[in-house]
Amino acid sequence: MSNISINVCCSDVTTQRKHPPKKQNRKNKDFHKKMRWLEAKGYLRGKQNHNRNSGVIGGGKSPHQNGSHQKASTPPTPSVSHNRTLPHPDSACGFKTQLFGSTHSLPSETFTVNKRDDHEKPKELLNAKAQTSGPSTSSHKPCTKATGNPNKYLAIDCEMVGTGPKGSISQLARCSIVSYEGDVIYDKYINPSMPVTDYRTRWSGIRPRDLVKATPYSEARKEILKLLMGKVVIGHAIHNDFKALSYFHPAVLTRDTSKIPLLNVKAGFCEKECVSLKRLTKALLNRDIQIKKGHSSVEDAKATMELYKVVEMEWEKTLLSNSVAS
Repeated sequence: MSNISINVCCSDVTTQRKHPPKKQNRKNKDFHKKMRWLEAKGYLRGKQNHNRNSGVIGGGKSPHQNGSHQKASTPPTPSVSHNRTLPHPDSACGFKTQLFGSTHSLPSETFTVNKRDDHEKPKELLNAKAQTSGPSTSSHKPCTKATGNPNKYLAIDCEMVGTGPKGSISQLARCSIVSYEGDVIYDKYINPSMPVTDYRTRWSGIRPRDLVKATPYSEARKEILKLLMGKVVIGHAIHNDFKALSYFHPAVLTRDTSKIPLLNVKAGFCEKECVSLKRLTKALLNRDIQIKKGHSSVEDAKATMELYKVVEMEWEKTLLSNSVAS
């Protein structure tokens, strides 16, 4: 048997792995650059030993960092024009964060408090709270009107003609009613139930042609009384109007401008004097009425309502006090 020798050639191939050189820490580089800049500006004195792990300059805290208010012996205080002061955190790493440009290190202008918004908004909230929670200071005055509703007030004026022997009996020939605002809500010529013997045109303004197609008395009376029911009725010598209607309105809902002493006093007349509607209107409203031939019941009703408004508040108070006293 022959010996066979097998020579195995093993080549030690050493693969050299290329390791890239370690990159220099950019933060460390920036740190040294900013340290040199601070030293050049006079913020640091001489060469300072720094600790990379803690980021503390010179192995300790600066006077600004440790919260001390004692003046440092050196260096002098940097100029205000630089507007670059060291941070004042509780830990020493705050200085390092400022040097590396942390996002938490913002300019001083960003922390400026808007005093206007900071103080005005709370005041508005406090005022609103005071208005809602506090007692109300507004006082509601009691209504001095009898009903408290202008729609409840009406002024009436009637024109009469004469019937019977020599026109001795007065009967209704026209009736006008106006609202509190002076709007005409009723104005009709009325045909008396008896033949007319005296039209009294000089005062009433009624002419024969006005009664040709006039509303019958019975029908007109129903329409008028329906309007007056439950309302405060104002008139001048109003008892004559009610007599022509054969009607009696409640006294508490009746206002007669010929019997209101306040009107006479304001117009400069005697309290107990029965002043005509024409004179009162001229004295208090400075307006002339009844200047044409015959009266206009619409004009007289409007004047009566305006005269009542002149003393409405005072007169209603007087009536209220009298009713309470009685």
